[in-house]
Amino acid sequence: MEDYLIKTTAYNGQVRAYAIQTTDMVNEAARRHQAWPTAGAALGRAMTAGSMMGSMLKGDEKLTIKIEGNGPMGPIVVDSNSSGDTRGYAHHMQVHFDLNEKGKLDVAQAVGTEGVLSVVKDLGMKEHFTGSVPLVSGEIGEDFTYYFVSSEQIPSSVGLGVLVNPDNSILAAGGFIIQLLPGADEWLVEKIEQQLESMPPISKLIEKGKTPEEILYIILGEEGKILERTSVSFSCHCSAERVSNALISLGSDELQDMIEKDGGAETQCHFCNEKYHFSEEDLKELKEEAWNIENSVQ
Repeated sequence: MEDYLIKTTAYNGQVRAYAIQTTDMVNEAARRHQAWPTAGAALGRAMTAGSMMGSMLKGDEKLTIKIEGNGPMGPIVVDSNSSGDTRGYAHHMQVHFDLNEKGKLDVAQAVGTEGVLSVVKDLGMKEHFTGSVPLVSGEIGEDFTYYFVSSEQIPSSVGLGVLVNPDNSILAAGGFIIQLLPGADEWLVEKIEQQLESMPPISKLIEKGKTPEEILYIILGEEGKILERTSVSFSCHCSAERVSNALISLGSDELQDMIEKDGGAETQCHFCNEKYHFSEEDLKELKEEAWNIENSVQ
């Protein structure tokens, strides 16, 4: 089954909910970064949350999430947009620990329990919207729950789960976001809180093959009105052309220095690990383009 997200409303518009399956997306990221289990689970949770938050945007809007904890993974960075394209990486993906006291991958130890979660939204305006909150647990789901309540003032519950196979590939991944809209009845708030407390962990539901629709039904207790169903996937925007333009922007003098000292250049995308190699002849061509630009401006 392909990865996809659904957006729903329930209880006469008092609740807005998102649920997502991201197994293939997270597996692609884990494969590209050769992630060890705990790091793969942490990145997968962040990407799953990022995809759902991306679906809250419109048109060409996009967002970047950065989780900077004091754990050995270092910063986790996730990009997502309204079209379901998501990419992500962490500075150190070869991180793994024994299971925690709950028998789960110890994501909090990998991420760290102290630090900051920040979200930068590019809404196509001059200034970007930026919100940040301190980490509350390093488990990521709880941290995003706190972000929505504190930074966006939206009472929310975020559940994220990633299961990893013995060979480090991803068995299953997904999650949900439940948001109570202004004026929600008190009895409804209590009902959803009880459902969340009594339901199995999101990772168990994913392991059992529950679809996003079924997960929301378990939480909400009624069929929500599906507003949108969107395919989601790991997608990186890097390309040889983009890297070439970045090299040209360095200027002709810097490119000449690279030609003389290195006889070529190789760069690697942080998000997807794709490598781009430029020979000495390639750099000479880029240097000429840079020189033309510099002189046409003058």
